Amino acid sequence: MKAININGEIKQYSSVPKSWGNVIGGFHLLSDSDLQSYGFYDIEIPADYNDSIHTLSDLYFDEANNVFKRDLVDKTFTETLDELKQNRIANYKDEINDRLKNTDWYVVRNAETGAEIPANITTERADYRAESVTIENEINALSTKQEVVLYEHLID
Repeated sequence: MKAININGEIKQYSSVPKSWGNVIGGFHLLSDSDLQSYGFYDIEIPADYNDSIHTLSDLYFDEANNVFKRDLVDKTFTETLDELKQNRIANYKDEINDRLKNTDWYVVRNAETGAEIPANITTERADYRAESVTIENEINALSTKQEVVLYEHLID
């Protein structure tokens, strides 16, 4: 991405225009140094940018490095740390419950008819319940809102 300052207003381009000023065609094929002579510079976004926990500042020109930049701004979360934890835990529990639903009929059949639940199904269900406890403990051990928002656990 490139940007240019036109009369105090920074305009951003996802791709360089094919024509610009007195260059009728092939402007987008110019070298970076040639584009800079027209005022087009790269846009730099911090490598650790994560839209889950950051927003970006307005675009500005960094003269020392000859690039346009956006700085990281930490998001402000309206929920308390406990509310974020409860919501995150609830989302994982919903996902685990969805997986348990696939084998609920074994449990219902067992309750109604006494038919045995296959061992692999019993083990699978126990593993999901144990994983749910692990996830809840891991989330509850987190100490910042950003950690909670970034928490990921791949359910097997």
